[in-house]
Amino acid sequence: MLQEVKNQLRVTLKTIKYGLMREMLNKTSFIMNVFFMILNNASFIIQWFIIYTLKDDVGGYTFNQVLLLWGIAASVYGFSHFIFEKSYNLSDVITNGKLDSFMVQPKNILISVITSDIKVSALGDIIYGYLVFAFSGFTVLKLLLFTFFSITGAIIVTDVAVLLGSLSFWIGRSDMIADTGNSLCIWFSTYPDGIFKGLAKILLLTIIPAGLTAYFPVWIMTKFDIKLVILIISVTIILTILTFTIFYKGLKRYSSSNLMVSKI
Repeated sequence: MLQEVKNQLRVTLKTIKYGLMREMLNKTSFIMNVFFMILNNASFIIQWFIIYTLKDDVGGYTFNQVLLLWGIAASVYGFSHFIFEKSYNLSDVITNGKLDSFMVQPKNILISVITSDIKVSALGDIIYGYLVFAFSGFTVLKLLLFTFFSITGAIIVTDVAVLLGSLSFWIGRSDMIADTGNSLCIWFSTYPDGIFKGLAKILLLTIIPAGLTAYFPVWIMTKFDIKLVILIISVTIILTILTFTIFYKGLKRYSSSNLMVSKI
């Protein structure tokens, strides 16, 4: 079992490596994609800076906490899209019969699918996330926590993307549902939770995982709480198990299109 995990990890890392090498063939395009993503994200922080010149806090968050919120949200988005980009196009893969080439390989089908493509501009999100984090008040402990929660957050939003994409096994195309759900996960996580009230806040802390990917990590890095750390780890593990279970149940309903595309 352990050897299988090592082999899968090795294959995944090589897939990402070759994908990155392919994108870097045009170095100018590669650098511009990353740079403009950083620039695009920075424009939103300027807006928040202007808001905080007028108010001391927004939704109970100081400016440094908003920086931390944006940093973790950008980093989560970046890691998820850079490593697991194909999870956001899973509906298309399923409905157009593109799973065929993955099913004949001696590798984990789901992991092979979602790591088969990378999004270069997502590197800009990762870099931006760490830059913003550095300005929010750097400490070694916070850096370790920030990295840890960036990874758990990326796993959680990827799980959500796979679950929504897997609906295509049962209802046909679910790309609109998946796109909406994935956008909500990121959009809400860039605003202080204090501005949301009632049902909206309950949804953000339960069904929409903004609490697990952004709010809880900010709370923990502001005032450490081991209970929230355990909660995030537990939910990440349970959600990942559920994601694999749902995908493989759906896979039994998959209809091949006889479309065979070689994978290297």
